[in-house]
Amino acid sequence: MLAAVTLGLAACSSPPAVEAEPSCSWAGIWASSQQLVEPHNELPIAPLEDVTLRQTLHVSQPGERMRIRFSNEFGEGPLAIGAASAGRSAGSGRSAIAPASAVALSFAGSPSVTIPEGAAWYSDPLGFNLAAGEDVAVTFHIVSASSRQTGHPGSRTTSYFTSGNLVFAEDLPGAERLDHWYVVSGIDAVSDRMRESVGVIGDSITDGRGSTTNGNDRWTDFLADRLGSKGVSVLNFGLGGNRVLKDGLGPNALARFDRDILAQPGLRYVIVYEGINDLGTLTRKGAVAPEVHQALVHDLEAAYTQMVERAHAHGISAIGATIAPYRGNQFYSFDPATEQDRQEVNVWIRSSGVFDAVLDFDRVLRDPDNPDRLSPEFDSGDGLHPSPAGFAEMAASVPLDLFADAEPCR
Repeated sequence: MLAAVTLGLAACSSPPAVEAEPSCSWAGIWASSQQLVEPHNELPIAPLEDVTLRQTLHVSQPGERMRIRFSNEFGEGPLAIGAASAGRSAGSGRSAIAPASAVALSFAGSPSVTIPEGAAWYSDPLGFNLAAGEDVAVTFHIVSASSRQTGHPGSRTTSYFTSGNLVFAEDLPGAERLDHWYVVSGIDAVSDRMRESVGVIGDSITDGRGSTTNGNDRWTDFLADRLGSKGVSVLNFGLGGNRVLKDGLGPNALARFDRDILAQPGLRYVIVYEGINDLGTLTRKGAVAPEVHQALVHDLEAAYTQMVERAHAHGISAIGATIAPYRGNQFYSFDPATEQDRQEVNVWIRSSGVFDAVLDFDRVLRDPDNPDRLSPEFDSGDGLHPSPAGFAEMAASVPLDLFADAEPCR
């Protein structure tokens, strides 16, 4: 069900004669990829000002200190945050927090921050004991913002917004709700072990289309549960509709690779699971010439190679995943030439040796009797996106020995 090919990365330099005890360092324990939010997914407030927003974030590893990253990377003007807090959520997608659990965030010692256009900003480090699998409530008051919103529409988690500054309220009973995230793009933590993370760059399958809202049953959530004992966190950088080569709903994978993967502290592994939207859109409006198919296959393979080389330049191990079948999906009608493209790309992923390891999700998810379709037991119902059972099977197929155990750092 799984093919894994591991290649060692050459050491860049010899270790010092006497090694000091390593110090604890930051590593991501939750993240989401950011995009320019489409109009129908925006916060329905114009102008966007004097608004409190509460979001719950499900962390994959424990920590003793944390910092939160706020993003205005797609804004077309400054984002002014007047106050912000972190608290213990009453549960994923809940508006309430545990009594007296809200702790003020600061930014360079100030309770407020104005994030420039196109930028991201870390909060100051905060003492906050986190448990693996805990839901953290991040609440912040937007004083003013541009009309172009930065966020993550495919949260599969309910958020709440209301007028005024209610950053430290234990509940927001009159708040409006919607299933999107905005502005918050990451949580980093420090714990008593050298923490490492794996970032997964992908499309709606990784983003969790087919999972349960507020259920945290994406395939990356199941993988995070399995990697918990190893001290490896899982960061989900899936974007619905995303492509490797062209922009769609969000920047293409090559364009966002540096921000989403290389810029993450403590990230040591990347899983590249993307390409189905490149294949599906090629013939969505009709058949294309054979040379166009050949060019797409070539360009996808070249793009994967680019991502691997960029990962290796930063000491990151790159793991590729084969593309699962999607015959029966109504959005991408079946095309035999495109199915041949998928097969060729998958053969290349398995056999080229470009990736340090390979996860064969095609073999895991396909119907043995109809290999160009998802297995019925793993299909969410649209022929393309796995169900929670399919997501669990994907995570179960990942060999844990691809990831080193975290080591004590004090």
